[in-house]
Amino acid sequence: MDEVNPLLLVDDDVGLGDLLSTYLGRFGFSLTVAQTPSEGLELLASGEYKGAIFDVMLPEMDGFELCKIARRKYPRLPIMMLTARGDMTDRVVGLEIGADDYLPKPFEPRELAARLTALLRRAVANTSTGDGEVLYFEGISVHLSARRVWLQGNKEIILTSIEFRVLSELVRRRPAVVHRDVLIEEIRGFERDVFDRSIDIAISRLRAKLHDTPQSPRFVQTVRSEGYAFIAPPASA
Repeated sequence: MDEVNPLLLVDDDVGLGDLLSTYLGRFGFSLTVAQTPSEGLELLASGEYKGAIFDVMLPEMDGFELCKIARRKYPRLPIMMLTARGDMTDRVVGLEIGADDYLPKPFEPRELAARLTALLRRAVANTSTGDGEVLYFEGISVHLSARRVWLQGNKEIILTSIEFRVLSELVRRRPAVVHRDVLIEEIRGFERDVFDRSIDIAISRLRAKLHDTPQSPRFVQTVRSEGYAFIAPPASA
């Protein structure tokens, strides 16, 4: 029997919940629907869900706030955002606060199924390829599977999902230069112009949180016309 992947949808549109529950079942997903963020957070606490889908327009709090809370509590949980808003700024905000992908309404259910499949496949890959150990470098340590980062002195810093993806890709490929197109592919799911902005925003915010600068980089170095490289040398634990 094929594996069934349990997902949580937080959306107050009952009709959409029923439709997606039936449709996604064809692709190996079992969908539980919560109509409020508080109900959704209570269900997530069970730890049984392999991914979550949040609408932006919700009662109690919007989906962005719900995403921030869920990302803080469950750093490895794949999160998809759904919204009727098509504004580019909203899409960038969704990525910045920790969403893994963003699909504006109206959408084709088949596209949602494909993106969810890709998100869960990526999550499994991150936990099954030797990423369980903490990697130590001068001034920073990175736990790839747990999505946790500490600066020197064991000060943990909190990264959004997109910021961590960029950092982890740079760390995995060190000391090679990672081309911008590779980083764009790593966070794909949106129009290319949104991707480009997201990369710029992610690198800038990542540097700020690492107390790094492009003029005197300790961790992330810009390689003009090519991309970026992680340059911190390895250190012992």
